Formats: sequence, structure tokens, C-alpha cells
Amino acid sequence: MSVDLPALLDEIGLKAKNASAILNTATSDQKNQFFDFAIDAIHRDTDAILAANQIDIKAAEDSNKDEAFIDRLALDKVRLQGICDALNEIKSFKDPVGKVLASWDRPNGLNISRVATPLGVIGLIFESRPNVAADAGALCLKSGNAVILRSGKDGLRSATAIIHSLQNALISADLPQECIQIVPSESREAATMMLEGLNGSIDVIVPRGGKSLVAEVERSAKVPVFGHLEGICHIYVDEYADEGKALSVCMNAKMRRTGICGAVETILVNETIASSFVPKLVASFSDAKCEIRCCEKTIGFDDRAMFASEEDWSTEYLAPIISVKSVLNIDEAIDHIKKYGTGHTECIMSENKDTQSKFTNSIDSAIVMINTSTQFADGGEFGLGGEIGIATGKFHARGPVGVEQLTSFKYIVSGDGQIRD
Repeated sequence: MSVDLPALLDEIGLKAKNASAILNTATSDQKNQFFDFAIDAIHRDTDAILAANQIDIKAAEDSNKDEAFIDRLALDKVRLQGICDALNEIKSFKDPVGKVLASWDRPNGLNISRVATPLGVIGLIFESRPNVAADAGALCLKSGNAVILRSGKDGLRSATAIIHSLQNALISADLPQECIQIVPSESREAATMMLEGLNGSIDVIVPRGGKSLVAEVERSAKVPVFGHLEGICHIYVDEYADEGKALSVCMNAKMRRTGICGAVETILVNETIASSFVPKLVASFSDAKCEIRCCEKTIGFDDRAMFASEEDWSTEYLAPIISVKSVLNIDEAIDHIKKYGTGHTECIMSENKDTQSKFTNSIDSAIVMINTSTQFADGGEFGLGGEIGIATGKFHARGPVGVEQLTSFKYIVSGDGQIRD
């Protein structure tokens, strides 16, 4: 018997809205109990979660998914422990709900306070990383929001197994299990209905996945969206860089995990040091089995390099491929980033404070780094206990979206009988 998907989604949305209302009055202790129960549940359900993940991996391999995709999909005991560590860290944060952001008195005696409140119901549409389900569920719960998850078909079994553990933890904490729900369908129609807001149930949509997914969400959503379209991240190696430090950072920024949005895609090298630095760069990347695509000024340094086309500067590889370009100075590097960047993460390698300052003041990406790997562009590494996504817009949340960014605010005005003339 076929499922009535619109009716199912409407029911999920209504349950999430009701759960959100209950969360508004939940105490911090009650929410924190959930985290203890969730960690216990994941440990208890490890075998079931990993078994579901193996089925997903086998199906992905049968569909000829590439290694980067499989890596994003795969779970093991170490990664499950990482999920539990993130849950424990999120638990340790202060409850953002009810936090007084500002307070002031007016001449007429009124006291006005700006107080943090939950957003309500968050819809998360994601692809192949099942750990996102745990991060999103935990961050939303801590910030007083209900969440509806829609996983891509490749990781649906894994994500569903994780959500089963989290829902059992919610029940143990005497909270509605509908605080965290996952859509039990691979249908694209389910995502479309979520983008339309489920008859007013969803307040914010967060896309986590590739360019095509995010583009579709941003194009079709009828509710606000937190997200980024691409992560074309740059490192500019300045003439004042420590070359040993720069080489180490560039290698880590690309090769630690090539398939994440914080992986560097283009390295810009000041022409003053290009003849000494680029050969080291090409050699190191070649040894690591990474394809190097160089501009016309740098391709002659090593015959293992390929020629970079115009398309390379605007490509998010998410694979062991790196593009390298020689630039005249920091101004040309900044111009290149402004032309080809996507507002995600950029880095400068330089020991010169004035050059560092010029770079950070001139680059308007969500994350700007100095002398460190772009792979740190992650909510967990920022001390946010994980992230529900990276936002590259300029309103409200920007960069890693953690518990603080998952709140809005309201004004509470307190008086003693004042009336307005």
C-alpha cells in the first residue's frame, strides 16, 4: 500500500510544531538529561548503527560512488565516539534560550530587554554524511528548536538508525520524541514539500550537501535559508610567509579530507617566492597523489603539473586536485578571491602583521584565517560542539551555525502603568 506522502509530511510538521512549543518551557536540566541518555543510546546501539551504515556503503559502492563520497558516508566506532564527544560538548554549553542579550531603561521608566528565543522548527536537507543527523538533532535540541531531517537516499539507513537512538533518549528525558524527526522517504517530493514550509510548520531550512542540492534549496525555498552554495576556499602564500609552515598548512588544508567544504581548492603564491615555493608544493602534492594544475607562470617549475584552465579557478573539486596560481602581490590575490571565491573560507600565510591585517580587512568571506589550515572551518573546531551548517549569507547566522546562531530574539518591555501621550 503506497504512502500518502503529503499527509505524512503534514503530520510530521504538525508534530514538530507541537514539540517545539513544549521545548519552549523545557528546563536546561531536562534538555541536558537528553544528552546523557543520547550518548548511552548510541553506545548501546553501536552495532545496529554500523550495520545500517554497512548496507548504505555497499549500496553506494554498487552505484559506483567515488572514494570521497564513501568517506563522507562511512561510520566506524571512532566516528561514533566522535559523535558522542560532540554531544557531550554541546551539553556543556550554557542554554542560549532566555539569555538577556541587552537591557536598558528609558526616560519614562520602561525597561526594555532583548532576550534570545528559539527559531521554532528547523528543516535540514542533507546528503551523505549521517553524522549530520546527530549534530543537527543535538544543536537544535539545545537551542530549543524541533528539527525535521530529510536525508539523501545514500545515507538514509544510517541516519535513521542514529535518529532512533536520539528519539529513545528524548523519551527517557521526558521530552517529545517528535523534537527530532527524520522523513522516512527517499522521494524528492518530500524535499520539495519541506522547502514550501509544510503549511507553515517549518521556520528555517538548512541545506547540507553539494552545489546542486544547495542551489535547488536556495532557488525553491519559501522559508528563510541558512547555507552556502560552494566552498571554493583559497590560501594566499605571501612573500613574508614561513615557507616550511606554509607547505605544511597547504598540504593539510587539501589532503586531510579532500571531500569537505573547508578543503582548500586554490593556492595563490606571491611571485617573489614562487620559484622557491611552488616546486616544493608540486613535489609534496605529487607524492601525496594529488593532481596539480598550475597557471602559465608556474607550470614550468615541474613537469608533473598540468595546465590550469579558466574553469579551474571557479571549481570546487572535493577531490585530490589543487590549482596553483602565481600572483604579483596581495592586491592581486585579493582580487582573485573576490572574483572566484564563494564567501566560505580564505587564509593568508604571512608573518607580516600589516599584510595579515590588510588581508583580513579586505576579504569578506564568512571565515578568514591567518597561518592555519582551512580544515578548521568547522563548528566543532570553533568550540561550537558541531554545526548544523556553514552560512555564507550576511544576515543573522554566518559561518558555522551552532546553538547561539539557532536562536532569534524578542523584546520584553516592563513598565509600571506607563501610557503613551
